[in-house]
Amino acid sequence: MHLSVVGSGYVGTTIAACFADLGHDVVNVDIDEEIVDAINAGEAPIHEDGLPELLEKHAGSNSTNRLRATTDYAELLNTDATFLCLPTPQNDDGSIDLSIMETGAAQLGATLADKDDWHTVVVKSTVIPGSTEDKITPILERESNKIAGEDFGIGMNPEFLREGTAVHDFLDPDKVVLGADDDRALADMHEVFDPLIDQTDAPVVETDTRTAEMIKYANNSFLAAKVSLINDIGNICKELGVDAYEVADAIGLDDRIGAQFLRSGLGWGGSCFPKDTAAIRAAARQHEYEPLMLDAATEVNDEQPTRLLSFMDDHVDVRGKRVTVLGLAFKPGTDDVRNSRAIPVIEGLQQRGAKVVAYDPIAAENMREHFPNIQYAESPAAALDSASAALIVTDWEEITLLDKEFDAMATPVVVDGRRAIDRRDGIVYEGLTW
Repeated sequence: MHLSVVGSGYVGTTIAACFADLGHDVVNVDIDEEIVDAINAGEAPIHEDGLPELLEKHAGSNSTNRLRATTDYAELLNTDATFLCLPTPQNDDGSIDLSIMETGAAQLGATLADKDDWHTVVVKSTVIPGSTEDKITPILERESNKIAGEDFGIGMNPEFLREGTAVHDFLDPDKVVLGADDDRALADMHEVFDPLIDQTDAPVVETDTRTAEMIKYANNSFLAAKVSLINDIGNICKELGVDAYEVADAIGLDDRIGAQFLRSGLGWGGSCFPKDTAAIRAAARQHEYEPLMLDAATEVNDEQPTRLLSFMDDHVDVRGKRVTVLGLAFKPGTDDVRNSRAIPVIEGLQQRGAKVVAYDPIAAENMREHFPNIQYAESPAAALDSASAALIVTDWEEITLLDKEFDAMATPVVVDGRRAIDRRDGIVYEGLTW
């Protein structure tokens, strides 16, 4: 099938490469010429495990040539279906900003005005239920002078990709959700995903666009609430002298609960959970419903960095002292620092007058935009040299193996916000026991 993907961020670039790997011919459309040039050279514009190999395999020279990138919307005319993967940033009130999506839909609609054949448009971006039907579709109809369901198809296909494992998540999904309000659009979406479904036996959920949109928010809201609940339990365990991880291991054996997302610690960050929980809470309030459970989940999550800093305060006064922050990305496997728990931790250290030195294997440059004046070390050992305390924020594998470095610290107070290290004889690992 000939596919087009509008947008080349984490989702757009990943699904474009994965569609090519499934055997489709794909064109990726973006306004950023540097990103377009990188993709056409077979180079990944973002850090994502497995993506460089797919781009090298399918784009650029010595490849299958099943993937290319362009800035020209007219290239969409040569494709059968278009996936809209554009940003939906957060407004100050937590609601989503659809302006970029609306601009993209207008450009797409104007392009489709010149196409006589049927074309299916699939919204891939995370949007509040009703957005595809009430916002995007009217724009496409107005700009194309065509009617949805008669002249073109409209669908919604939410993504469930985790940064750092997005390629794996796409190629080995736990479900495929196909939302469409007409049979022909649904058939086109099946043609796109059938190669993936056939090779993975992934369960398929067929529904309407509005329900498909809600499934994404419900999915992320449930996981966010699960993380906050185990963090709340972990906080109680800490106060009662109980090992929260032993508790989590036991309750995770209950198949009604499951073991995933029971690692209590600093909480969730990144681009999805914070934005999606805020958006669905804002949407609920617009309909005069108070989402008390999600409010509580957010409140617990926001409090976790403060608890980490309070544990540090119990063991060392950091004013004027060197304090190491280990890990800056919001989770291992990505250079993304959006809503990273390291941000409030560093802010708290600065408020306490500490001299902050930070280390992350790949996210330091991105964090430098937030904190240009702190010190960034080239290695964990350099970061820990002469430090009075260390705070583990991201559980990169190399950080879990820092025995000698911790042992060499002048005052070995290590507050582990991710349970990344075990207690070892001879090293005073103070702090969190989540």
